[in-house]
Amino acid sequence: MNVQAIFGLQFFLSIVLWGAIAKWLLNPWLDEKPPNEALSWLALPHASRHIGMVFLVPGVVAQPLPEAFANPAAYGDLAAGVLALLAFIALRTN
Repeated sequence: MNVQAIFGLQFFLSIVLWGAIAKWLLNPWLDEKPPNEALSWLALPHASRHIGMVFLVPGVVAQPLPEAFANPAAYGDLAAGVLALLAFIALRTN
């Protein structure tokens, strides 16, 4: 099996797994919560988006990433993470 097929299969199976988790575990649990609490739990995992800053660290990937990709991706992820954290705080404090 070639590398692209392996990556595609892993991606597809991850989507299926997380879709099943969302449908049968997360959705029923969130239905029991008030809207602000449910939304805060949905925003919280996105607060870890600061990890995208790793695109700017030399040696993390085999080849250096083009700056045209690395800078917008890294800083966009950072902005998304900060906004998610602010949304989480705002939702929890009403």
